[in-house]
Amino acid sequence: MSSFTPQTDLPLERSRLVGMVLGGVSYGIYLLLTIQATTALMQRPRHGQRIANNRRTLLCYTLITFALATISFAGNTKFTEMIWIDLRNAPGGPVAQIENVMHYRINFMAIVCGYVAELCMQALLLYRCFVIWNWARYVMVPMVAVYIAMIAIAIVVLVQAGTGVLFYNIKTTLAYLAIQVAHTMLYTILVAKRLLSIRGQMKTAVAEYDSSTYDTIILMVVESAMAYSIFIMIYIVAFAMDSNSLSTLCFLSVSQVQGIAQLFIIIRVARGRAVTNDWSTRSALAVPTSLAFAGTVSIPAEGTNVAQAARPVQDSTSVESSSVSTKLAESNV
Repeated sequence: MSSFTPQTDLPLERSRLVGMVLGGVSYGIYLLLTIQATTALMQRPRHGQRIANNRRTLLCYTLITFALATISFAGNTKFTEMIWIDLRNAPGGPVAQIENVMHYRINFMAIVCGYVAELCMQALLLYRCFVIWNWARYVMVPMVAVYIAMIAIAIVVLVQAGTGVLFYNIKTTLAYLAIQVAHTMLYTILVAKRLLSIRGQMKTAVAEYDSSTYDTIILMVVESAMAYSIFIMIYIVAFAMDSNSLSTLCFLSVSQVQGIAQLFIIIRVARGRAVTNDWSTRSALAVPTSLAFAGTVSIPAEGTNVAQAARPVQDSTSVESSSVSTKLAESNV
């Protein structure tokens, strides 16, 4: 009977097990949000037609990214089972299997599906940013350059992983994670800047314009991006410091966390809680303009003229706000 002395690294083994438990929790949340998003996207839209036209695309996007994340999670779950059951007598013990994770094709499949899902999610951010900026070239060029660089680095990581290299020794992963954070933060800054600019223009046109709609959208975009960015930054620090235990915890949940952050926005837009034409039109019409309060004339004829003079300004403000809101809804901010 052959015997061997298994490697001992209890923190690494615990991180794999705890990571799968946390990954299961995050996957459950992701599943629940996917069901809610699918249900909301399949319902009849309440406001406007722009969101309606994009519903099929968003539905396909939601289902495809969920399918990819599911395959990735299933692969990680199966390998975790193999570590302590199927391969419990393998040389080196569980620690060797965790460190040599890329020697098994099931893990390569899991990481490929995870990377493809992440690239799809980043592509949605790219599209949103382009629509908000009206496809301006000076915005498109740097964003596309960053996205292409992200794809190139992801391919390098996958090629290295396919050769069976130790996953924790693939330092190119740091570059991939860093450029992901850069892309997400660049998207957040550009979208927030654009919305703040539009809000400022509306306040200039109408002194007491209700900007709560824009404030809500900006807050929603920033919150979504910050949640994912903070998680990735923790992953980057752990990977850079060769903390395999913390890296394993983050790695097993990264795709689900990114999917959850984006689904929050998709659900709110699909349910009409983010921005609608009706909201902006209503707020624009409800705000009194300077022309509407300019005169203190008691003569009915002159009062009628004042009302007629105020109406074009209100109408133009309503049209501009409706146009901006339609663009925001189209991009599914």
